[in-house]
Amino acid sequence: MTSATTPVPTKRDPELAGQTVVVVGGSAGIGLETARRARAEGADVVLTGRDSDRLKQAALELGTQRTAAFDANDPASLESFFQDLPAPIDHVMVTAGGPRYGPLLEMDSAQVRQAISEHMVLALEVARNAAAKMRSGGTLLLMGGTGARRVGHGLGIASAATAALPPFTAALALELAPVRVNLIAAGFVDTPLSASLLGDRLEERRNELRARLPIGRVVGPADVAALAVHIMSNTALTGATYDVDGGQQFIW
Repeated sequence: MTSATTPVPTKRDPELAGQTVVVVGGSAGIGLETARRARAEGADVVLTGRDSDRLKQAALELGTQRTAAFDANDPASLESFFQDLPAPIDHVMVTAGGPRYGPLLEMDSAQVRQAISEHMVLALEVARNAAAKMRSGGTLLLMGGTGARRVGHGLGIASAATAALPPFTAALALELAPVRVNLIAAGFVDTPLSASLLGDRLEERRNELRARLPIGRVVGPADVAALAVHIMSNTALTGATYDVDGGQQFIW
């Protein structure tokens, strides 16, 4: 008769140990949560954001001293940030900016240009400035969405902007190789940005999602952060779009 043996759990090494992760737009929401998870996986994290007070608070939470307060859409400030940043960098995540909605015919030409190009122009500027300092196999990680994939009233230019991001990501991945480029497409995520957009309709939206989403709950920043860190650590992934919306795109 043999006695059963109890398996001894093996200790897992941190996935990002010794690596540097830069989060552009990392003082709140998805960016902050990704920075938190990256820190837990052993990474050195650099946070940027426009609000210096919120950035300081985020740095205190994470225990990181490396922050920079500036507007990422200002090319000169972005260039200066990366010039002053010590090499090497492993991963850069861009979460700055948000979707723009509104009836097409009520938008002027400048608003249309901004809505379509804002994310891509920012990504290109980050790529140009960061590439020389990034390690081979690192990743530039962009944020998009699934909510505007279906054309509908009120979505306006957001559907066109959403559709442009996956091929843009793939093309940039070829040009930036061996640095990898990937896109996370999120649906509704329960963040301070969502709260500011919805105002007193926030709880109504949460309840609607809990009732209708296949996963039976609202997607949170931690869900996106888990995917982001996986993409950073899996060096076989590039040029692709990864959805994290709890099935939202299939029921609306």
